[in-house]
Amino acid sequence: MKRPTIADIAKATGVSTGAVSYALNGRPGVSEPTRRRILDAAEQMGWAPSNTARALAEGRVGAFGLIIDRPAPMLGVESFFMRFIAGIESELADTRTELLLRVTDAPEAEMEAYRRWSAERRVDGVLIVDLRRDDPRVRFVHEVGLPAVVVGGPGGAAGLPCLHSDDAEATAEAVAYLAALGHRRIARVAGPEGLLHTEVRSAAFTEAVRAAGGEPRIVHADYTAESGARATRRLLSESPRVTAVVYDNDLMAVTALGVAREMGVAVPSELSVVAWDDSVLCSAVRPALTAVGRDIAGHGRRAARMLEAVVSGAEPRSASTAPAEFVPRESTARAPAHS
Repeated sequence: MKRPTIADIAKATGVSTGAVSYALNGRPGVSEPTRRRILDAAEQMGWAPSNTARALAEGRVGAFGLIIDRPAPMLGVESFFMRFIAGIESELADTRTELLLRVTDAPEAEMEAYRRWSAERRVDGVLIVDLRRDDPRVRFVHEVGLPAVVVGGPGGAAGLPCLHSDDAEATAEAVAYLAALGHRRIARVAGPEGLLHTEVRSAAFTEAVRAAGGEPRIVHADYTAESGARATRRLLSESPRVTAVVYDNDLMAVTALGVAREMGVAVPSELSVVAWDDSVLCSAVRPALTAVGRDIAGHGRRAARMLEAVVSGAEPRSASTAPAEFVPRESTARAPAHS
């Protein structure tokens, strides 16, 4: 059915469109009986205000943008972005702002989407995730004056307000726990090279393992189950074999349990496994996964609030998230005696 308009209400009530506008917006200019007749007709016709028209009248388009440069099928199983988006949506639920989400499969396609959004004025502001070194997205939003909040940083944000986590401290805590259990051959299955949070975690991991008297081993993957499985097989095929692995997300860690079983390596008696981004997956599998837990939905809510403040003209302010929580479970144990 066609959406009823102010003109439809005016025709149904026998008044001008101006009178309808006054009545619907609570402005003076019509008598109380006429106002009541207009409001009753609008309700019966199922009329609702146009958020888009209202936002344009306020100088806004009523949308925040988020582009995720990951393969689309991955988003259905990778828990971080699902929880992050859920947090954003819960924050925007009672507002007149929508989330415009775009998934791309290459940095070039991502940049093209930013250019189109800016040229067509599709969004009021954007959330930038997966910050990179010398990130072209940061330069672009500065150049065109597009309001933005970086989820990451503070390094690399180039003056943009950012919501950052202390990934270095969380990484060091995970390594310290494994070292206390006697592990020295500790590996890390990291995310893609070039992402700043990957570099921060890798640097902290290297420093912590060496401080514990071990030699760090880092293998890069792309957060998918397939890449996590390949990295795990590679590590478990080496000699001497590592006795503990820290994974950069929960999906790769869950996959590692199957690979270890396939290769006859017992978890946790021969191999300890630590996941990142503690999701329901970590407690649902057996053995349940020790994990670095964060309030990811809370990150999404806070990032949306920060962007709303920036778009509304408030002074840009960066913020840090609550510290990560290390959650020991069944997938970690003392290092094997022979190690």
